[in-house]
Amino acid sequence: MTAESFEGESRSPGLVDSGHPATRPSGARPASRDELVAIQNVAARLRAAYPQADAATVEATVGTAYGSFRQARVRAFVPILVERRARTVLGAAARAAMGEARTLQPPPAAGSGP
Repeated sequence: MTAESFEGESRSPGLVDSGHPATRPSGARPASRDELVAIQNVAARLRAAYPQADAATVEATVGTAYGSFRQARVRAFVPILVERRARTVLGAAARAAMGEARTLQPPPAAGSGP
């Protein structure tokens, strides 16, 4: 994932509840290069932390979380908030996948085991 892909995400207008394009609040700045690099690092950490998840899924999750903070006026904590939100989503998906895998496995045969 490149800084430009996250940069495009941060500048997309999005939609508010009424369906009209959201506007950037006055005083809000576009994401800095440092912020974009920090988000790239978040994506890399999460790809390493969730190797069972497809890389595109991890990047989409990070992109969605990052987009939810596009109107934040205070930008200092955006990367950590993005990481927390994405970890929550990816962790829940991993737990659900493990639960499904357990239900698909046949029960152990009677008399086998330690």
